[in-house]
Amino acid sequence: QVQLVESGGGLVQAGGSLRLSCAASGSIFAIYAVSWYRQAPGKQRELVATITSGGGIINYADSVKGRFTISRDNTKNTVYLAMNSLKPEDTALYLCHLHCPPGYWGHGTQVNVSS
Repeated sequence: QVQLVESGGGLVQAGGSLRLSCAASGSIFAIYAVSWYRQAPGKQRELVATITSGGGIINYADSVKGRFTISRDNTKNTVYLAMNSLKPEDTALYLCHLHCPPGYWGHGTQVNVSS
């Protein structure tokens, strides 16, 4: 069983920065890709960024390219999402997803960006 715990969310003004963390239990974390998703009220869950097990392949949603950076430290079983130049439309619950069957999700960390 894998548990994912997100942290680092909060309230920030537009233009500000936050760094989210997703800490995982279990030894299998390092061999699977991890994604960050976000879900705003009344909207569908949106894929934000994905990083492969070794970090060699990274993808971003067009809406965050150039502003967000995903990274991982497999020695700490942790994936990070550095978010810069935040916009009010980035306000959402940010969730971590481990691409290990059957798929694991954390409970999320809330990010609120004020204008």
